[in-house]
Amino acid sequence: MSDDLGEPVPLRGPPARVVSLVPSLTDAIATTAPGLLVGATDYCSHPPELSVPRVGGSKYPTVDAVLDLRPDLVVANAEENRPEDVARIRADGVPVWVTAAAATVPAGLGSVRRLLTQGLGRTEPDWLVRAEDLWRPVPPIRATAIVPVWRRPWIVLGRDTFAGDVLRRLGIDNAYAGHPDRYPRPPLDELTARLRAGSADLVVLPDEPYEFTATDGPEAFPGSRHALVDGRYLTWCGPSLVPAHSALSAALP
Repeated sequence: MSDDLGEPVPLRGPPARVVSLVPSLTDAIATTAPGLLVGATDYCSHPPELSVPRVGGSKYPTVDAVLDLRPDLVVANAEENRPEDVARIRADGVPVWVTAAAATVPAGLGSVRRLLTQGLGRTEPDWLVRAEDLWRPVPPIRATAIVPVWRRPWIVLGRDTFAGDVLRRLGIDNAYAGHPDRYPRPPLDELTARLRAGSADLVVLPDEPYEFTATDGPEAFPGSRHALVDGRYLTWCGPSLVPAHSALSAALP
């Protein structure tokens, strides 16, 4: 058995003790297999009722705390977790399943399906099938958006991002989809120039990783349409994709 990166995952059977270092995967695992998780990061906020020991942040987990939980399997992500932490956990004899940084909703859901059914030995959950049905259509483009994910400095969505594909499946094109970087750092005057020129006509402001609010973000783009959205709905590949479709559709002009 191997993970998304082709690395072997030497499981002797379905794991009974799992530590998740990825908030969206924590939600997917806890919703699909309650009681399987024995540890998660400080940022694993869903499901809200989850009560397990915390092992620090996704980028900088306390590896000793992970190992102290005696997991049969640790779940990580190629973009969210550091290779050196994954290597140290594996060096201690604990299998790690690393998911890829999915560029599309179908790819992300396919990755989660492999983890749940092959890695954890669970039956395909109903929420996953429902999410695939909801997000399969790709409607015509009705707006082109700049999508900041950070400020000071400004960082926006670029090419091949899961969030960009979520928006595209709601009829919103990404103004920086053709940029060579996945997360470009354009100066603010470049962003506002695109809006003035009409090559973008919307600014989408999520509340994570940077917490954009009605008073922190829109003022940088005076006179431009903007939409404040739930960052979890935009970036998490898990059960939240089911309510995300209607919630994001309602939030986007």
